[in-house]
Amino acid sequence: MASSFTLSDVPRIAPAYTPSNRLPIHSEDDYPAFYQKSIEDIGQYWAGVAGELEWTTPWTETLKGEPAHFEFFKNGRINVSTNCIDRHARRNPNRKALIGISETGEERVWTYEELLDQTARMASFLHQEGIRAGDVVAIFLPNLLETFAAVHACYRIGAIYNIIFSGFSPEALYDRLADTHARIIITADATYRRGRLIPLKQTLDQIVERVPSVERVVVVRRAQSAVEMKAPRDLFWHEVLADVKTRQEPVPMEANQPGFIIYTSGTTSKPKGLVHSAAGFLVGVYHNVKMTLDLGDEDVYWCTADTGWLTFPIFELVGALAHGATAIVYEGAMDYPTPAHFYQLLARHHVTKIFTAPTWLRMLARFGESLARDYPLPDLKLIGLVGEPLDASTWYWVRQHVGSGQVDINNTYGQTETGSAWVSGIAGVNAMKPGSCGPALPGHAYEVVDDAGVSLEANRPGTLVVAKPFPTLARTIWNNPERYQDQYFTQFSGRYNTFDTAAHDQDGHIWVLGRIDDVINVAAHRLSTMEMESAILELPGVAEAAVIGFDDVIKGQVPIVFVTLREASLKGENWIEKVQEQVSRQIGSIARPSQVFVVDAMPKTRSGKIVRRLLKEIVTTGEVKGDITGMENPEIVDTLVEQIKAGSPGE
Repeated sequence: MASSFTLSDVPRIAPAYTPSNRLPIHSEDDYPAFYQKSIEDIGQYWAGVAGELEWTTPWTETLKGEPAHFEFFKNGRINVSTNCIDRHARRNPNRKALIGISETGEERVWTYEELLDQTARMASFLHQEGIRAGDVVAIFLPNLLETFAAVHACYRIGAIYNIIFSGFSPEALYDRLADTHARIIITADATYRRGRLIPLKQTLDQIVERVPSVERVVVVRRAQSAVEMKAPRDLFWHEVLADVKTRQEPVPMEANQPGFIIYTSGTTSKPKGLVHSAAGFLVGVYHNVKMTLDLGDEDVYWCTADTGWLTFPIFELVGALAHGATAIVYEGAMDYPTPAHFYQLLARHHVTKIFTAPTWLRMLARFGESLARDYPLPDLKLIGLVGEPLDASTWYWVRQHVGSGQVDINNTYGQTETGSAWVSGIAGVNAMKPGSCGPALPGHAYEVVDDAGVSLEANRPGTLVVAKPFPTLARTIWNNPERYQDQYFTQFSGRYNTFDTAAHDQDGHIWVLGRIDDVINVAAHRLSTMEMESAILELPGVAEAAVIGFDDVIKGQVPIVFVTLREASLKGENWIEKVQEQVSRQIGSIARPSQVFVVDAMPKTRSGKIVRRLLKEIVTTGEVKGDITGMENPEIVDTLVEQIKAGSPGE
């Protein structure tokens, strides 16, 4: 696999963050030996991590099996809610667990004792309704305090929960409910987003009668407007808890029992319901958050992801609570009603660490330096990232302007299937390389391989594969174990196939270049879309960039570029020539874009990812027929279609 991607000249930047005594190493010099030892005996390493948590019954075997069929902590019994809530409530019941904030200005606080009370009483209700280990509870909620109680109520009794993105269409919601045969659904009457009230219960009501397994619908009241409730099926959350006085004790669960199902979309078939074990997920994300963020009970921490994406369970619902931090729970758009809103929240709550998407940092850069100067954020120490690679230009901008220039940026990489951001620098230990995702965390063995599965040396791009199991790796696909085996483990002899193109450099940093299907084949040259986007983002004035491949009779494929600008006044400049020259200069003339479109806004998911498939659909067909219900800004679609159809980029 040929590529012009070069890594040797990227500078290594020492971290500004000073790691706490929680971390097992404090010097990068110790990392290579520590990492190597961790992957030589994977079981022993993870036993050490698991030993930091509370177990009811010790395990008899740490690791059994291979990546496609494995078990961790066999016969051990543990409860996730005990480790995330009870043990902190015992030590300091009045410490803040959750600070709930809405874009409406509403703020609510739950202490660890209050979170325990809500969780244990909701678990008692579920148990009274006959929910037992293995039964499915669907959670169709936005980012609310009650979301935490709902998830941990399921963990408390061993029920399997399925978190469903609150922005899904009725049919997308139906597909997930029908596949899991959910018995109880916990939702809200509505949620707030950019000043609008989005009716969740109304969305559910359009399809719930088609799901015969549903016995109860529990509704969190958010709005004062009328909501249709069908008795006796529908109950309000506050009324349920008013009637339930007893607290459900946590039920110890065998470590390999399923904890939750989360769906990830495929390009050619129905979404896959990935199953993660409760204990494996707890142990793995406890480790992930510890290493990536060095999170502790002194931190006020904010994961900006939406509940419906796995980032939120990893880095907030389970990971943050496992470390006893105080977590910000934000409902709404972070830049509403003004771009300053995000900075204001960080300053008012003295947030020390955040976990967000690279796209959001690009938005901060687009908002400008003056806004960053108005909010110096002296408490902010560390920003963690996941979702897509962060370009070097934005990395340097944030490092210079956000948090008085003393904030570390820890870019990471993970997937819904891996259940954790397993590629990440250890906070304050590993030197940073702008554009890199960092090295693999200890306990995670990987390879970069060619099409034949042969390991490649440093600086050569190939397919990133997981060589040995780790606790958060998905265990199966719900109701379809054959698909799990065939899709992920057959191409490379039992190794897990990420389907991502990557390279690792001489220092062990992993550079994710994009999905295998995002590598553009131009005249037999395989070119990374991420590499092109990074080059374009170095142009002064460019806020965001997206590159897609478009079929071409002569070359097979050609790159097409979309950019947004930091200021509207820049539109008059010749962006076609600027972008084409930049890509040609940085990558080579073979990568010269065939078209460049300047658009007002990129289509994005609520987690901040640019929806590139939608851009390709518009270019290819001139319209959008695909699902846009998961978008943050569906209202821009008509404008995008007009701008792209006009065919006058840069003018």
